[in-house]
Amino acid sequence: MPRAFVLVLDSVGIGGAPDAARYGDAGADTVGHIAEACARGAADRPGLRTGPLALPNLARLGLGEACRLATGRVPPGLADGGTPAGGFGCAAETSRGKDTPSGHWEIAGCPVTFDWGYFPKTMPSFPPDLVAALCREADLPGILGDCHASGTEIIAALGEEHVRTGRPICYTSADSVFQIAAHEEAFGLDRLYAVCRVARRLVDPLTVGRVIARPFTGATRDGFVRTGNRKDLAVPPPAATMLDAAEAAGRDVITVGKIGDIFAHRSTGREWPASGNAALLDRTLDGADALADGGLLFANFIDFDSLYGHRRDVAGYAAALEAFDRRLPELFARLRTGDLVVITADHGCDPTWPGTDHTREQVPVLTYGAGTAPLGRMPSYAAIAAMVTRHLAIGWRPAI
Repeated sequence: MPRAFVLVLDSVGIGGAPDAARYGDAGADTVGHIAEACARGAADRPGLRTGPLALPNLARLGLGEACRLATGRVPPGLADGGTPAGGFGCAAETSRGKDTPSGHWEIAGCPVTFDWGYFPKTMPSFPPDLVAALCREADLPGILGDCHASGTEIIAALGEEHVRTGRPICYTSADSVFQIAAHEEAFGLDRLYAVCRVARRLVDPLTVGRVIARPFTGATRDGFVRTGNRKDLAVPPPAATMLDAAEAAGRDVITVGKIGDIFAHRSTGREWPASGNAALLDRTLDGADALADGGLLFANFIDFDSLYGHRRDVAGYAAALEAFDRRLPELFARLRTGDLVVITADHGCDPTWPGTDHTREQVPVLTYGAGTAPLGRMPSYAAIAAMVTRHLAIGWRPAI
């Protein structure tokens, strides 16, 4: 029986979302703007990368042509010139949000049709009764932050006070999220997770998508570093997904990276976490060796978003794309006859765009192996779930 691999390159959007203006993102184009910056030398960084964006394997699959479908142009360096080695298309998001759960759930066949709860861009951002309940039930002396913020910036600004006072740093963003940062040693990792579990329960009535534990280490403002022990506490999808369908059909399921957290550990099979894109790809390769016939592997590659998109690091983002591209042949070499690989994204995070939030964009849909037919423009990410379950001969289709 054939197998399927769905690889989500977190935030690798290709612009052109039909409703981008509604989100203030008309003109955002993560891949296109990175490629343009590379072409003019604006993404050169000695010791990291130089020159035009080099993604020969993704371009051969049709990444440039997927960009053309989304925006009408092929970004510099992505014109392969030959017959695409895979299927290519672009997909528009229908979910009401440009966040990680919305994107992943829709990829898995469950678009978000309700409105998430968001915290206002004020100081304070959180309702006083929520903060009071969190401090009371989690036995906290208070909190720091209570605002919209960049995670790295707020840790630098408040980390020393946090260590001194024992008050965790709580902040939010344009996403439906309540984030809690705390020092792994001074505050304690287990204690941070426990506080997040309390917060998860308290924000449930507000329809908040995620509570995120953001542990860090270091001793001073310039030395604080977030660790790989992040944990997302998400609400479960409101309807069935392709993961549920695969489990119900008795198929082997492997989820790599933060997929388990995103789906609240429902039908996520063997969960293989890892920290960083290189380790995540190593685990994906291990999964390709271990996945049973008829199985589904679902992986998320987080660094594009968390390390480079949100931090508006164009050179770092370009280097991460090139590093991923160089290793794609390692995965292709492990495929069996009839296997299908789908490479896509969950939203954009254009590092040239103002602010530090996600951007509303279309995403590439590239296939390799059994999937080489042109895909065209897909009206919903959920078309990916339909393609995958059809390939696996699972009798389930998303309601799109």
